[in-house]
Amino acid sequence: MKNPYEILGVAKNASDAEIKKAYHRMVLKHHPDKNAGDKAAEEKFKEVNNAFDVLKDPQKRAAYDRFGDAAFGAGNGASAGAGGMGGNPFGAGFNFGGGGFDGFDMSEMMEEMLRGAGFGGMGGGRGGASRRGPTEIRGRDLLHQVVITLREAFTGKTETIKFSTNVVCEKCGGHGTDDGRSAPACDNCGGTGYIRTRGGIFAMESPCPECRGAGRKIKKQCAACDMGVINKQREIQVKIPAGTSDGARLRLAGQGEAAPLGGTPGDFYIDVRIRPDKTFERDGANLYMRANVPFTTLALGGEIEINGIDDKTLSVKIPGGTQIGEQLRMRGQGMPARTGRGDLYLEIATEIPKKLSEKQKKALEEFSGTEPKKKKGLF
Repeated sequence: MKNPYEILGVAKNASDAEIKKAYHRMVLKHHPDKNAGDKAAEEKFKEVNNAFDVLKDPQKRAAYDRFGDAAFGAGNGASAGAGGMGGNPFGAGFNFGGGGFDGFDMSEMMEEMLRGAGFGGMGGGRGGASRRGPTEIRGRDLLHQVVITLREAFTGKTETIKFSTNVVCEKCGGHGTDDGRSAPACDNCGGTGYIRTRGGIFAMESPCPECRGAGRKIKKQCAACDMGVINKQREIQVKIPAGTSDGARLRLAGQGEAAPLGGTPGDFYIDVRIRPDKTFERDGANLYMRANVPFTTLALGGEIEINGIDDKTLSVKIPGGTQIGEQLRMRGQGMPARTGRGDLYLEIATEIPKKLSEKQKKALEEFSGTEPKKKKGLF
């Protein structure tokens, strides 16, 4: 995989906040909605998501800093996807934005690295394999980005997402066998999917040649699929809760890519982005807006009407003597929060008329003449 720091344009010692800020900037720049038909932008968008997935997770980031590409099985790229036999034969791991990388979960990956270096207990078995039973295979996680308006974030929204992914073969039930039954563990590797060989004090591991790293030996394969999965168009309904913040990530457990050989499916993640609103600015659960108030109302006091985020008409009392730039607080008129709603803050502004009638000019001149004059100092 490419260097995630270079992709996001951050230093290796960048803070989490700096990484997140760089990610948001790059996503907005290369998002497909803004670059329709631009394949280069689409690929860059995938790279950005993959890079952020590594750097936002402390374990993955630490693994990359220490092991580099080897931490994520460099060379087993997306072309070795679930069901394919190039690189990683069962596609376990992650596939964010289609680019993806192959490998085990971080805890499993570190365990495998230590085991490969000759640490940890390894049971006997033909070829030096561990007799732990068939390896649990996990499908890829998937990521999709949804862009909504601020008002949709206020009310919540149900989004229909269509995508192509590997699903369980109906004919064999995901087992990849002609009879639809689970294949037995491979005798050559004991179901682990790898063979260990010793060289002095070190031990090396490589994919089992008998089962091609799958951990199960299929004597007669299902004619309708490849190792229990087929690529198919899917459609799911995602409910975005009211009050969702920009950059929030939602998780649908088990809705990701199906795993070969009846393994555990991955998860489906939704990144929510919120378009800037012309009227309101958001800060957490609070909203801010600019309210133009007539000069006479500022001076004498009165009421104005505004439309809230929920499109309801709100009456606002303006105290006499209110100054331009002051903020008036309207409790409970902000975004949904865990306990009720946030507040709405009105920044007071006024519009100076460009043309005045003679009567208006005279009134202002009379008002100006009644203002107390400032006393002149000695100097």
